[in-house]
Amino acid sequence: MRRLLSLLNLIVSTLFLATVAVFVSPIDRDGGRIHRIARFWASIHLRVSGITVSLQNAENLPEPPYLFMSNHQSSLDIFALLAALPLSFKFIAKRQLFVIPFFGWAMRRAGYISIDRDSPREALKAIEEAVEKIREGTTVLIFPEGTRSPDGKLLPFMKGAFFLASRAAVPVVPLAIVGTNQLQPPGKAVPGRKGQVTVHVGRPILPGGKDLPSKAGLMEEVRRAIEGMM
Repeated sequence: MRRLLSLLNLIVSTLFLATVAVFVSPIDRDGGRIHRIARFWASIHLRVSGITVSLQNAENLPEPPYLFMSNHQSSLDIFALLAALPLSFKFIAKRQLFVIPFFGWAMRRAGYISIDRDSPREALKAIEEAVEKIREGTTVLIFPEGTRSPDGKLLPFMKGAFFLASRAAVPVVPLAIVGTNQLQPPGKAVPGRKGQVTVHVGRPILPGGKDLPSKAGLMEEVRRAIEGMM
């Protein structure tokens, strides 16, 4: 019964709040209002699903802007991050999400960044868009694995995330989401049971130079930080 209620709520709240976001967008030049609508949407979904989210080590958050890098275990991660992180930020998300009626329109109006992982040229455009937003003072969040882990274990990282980090030249803040894989495994539309999700905030990591050894070193440092919090 809870799963059915959660699914119905998700469908209705997505349609309604995405429509509100589209209408709000002409007076929301930086996407801040739409991001607050997204946080409200996420909070409703989590509450109806019986899921609580806690944020650990929030004192590690520096002055924005910076680049979040998070592990990715489940579709539930999006809701957990929106509900937990107490600031406005822009997701870098796969292109397919942006073509979903209402939901994708709201994402685009919010200023979230579409990335086509199958096209190097389009992926580079997405990275440059993210760099520009960061230089304008906006915090950006990316999943360096590039896709969801099927078993909760950390997948190999994509090099593009660290090219972005070196171009943006801002602190990288590692995030570790714990609990979403058990509550909503890949392939499930909504959580299967009640539970707790924890989002851990790591200490900021300053990128080094723009050469390959510096990017590789940053990748390894971020990976160790996320694995340690998981």
